[in-house]
Amino acid sequence: MSEYEVRRGHQENISPEKLKAHMKDVFGDVDKRDDKLVSSFGALKELRAWQGGRNMLCVETDMDPSVDDEVAQKTIKAYNTFLERATGYTAKERGKRAQKKAKKGK
Repeated sequence: MSEYEVRRGHQENISPEKLKAHMKDVFGDVDKRDDKLVSSFGALKELRAWQGGRNMLCVETDMDPSVDDEVAQKTIKAYNTFLERATGYTAKERGKRAQKKAKKGK
């Protein structure tokens, strides 16, 4: 499971309704199972997302490593687009924040 911090002012983006709308726009079909939103796209066999706290987005993924490079690239782009819409942080910003946390030992 991965936890992503949400940018200040973007907390409404991880409310169940908004999260479902973002997932539908990026991945297509979205189902709800056990209070988690579930979708699949490209190399993502299954992606489960839910609000883990006031400022946290939690995501679990099951990947298919046997897809070709083109499908893998489209999947990565779609996943990053979804995370940017939900958290307010770009992939580069999320990477920098993760490095800072790793240096602090969190």
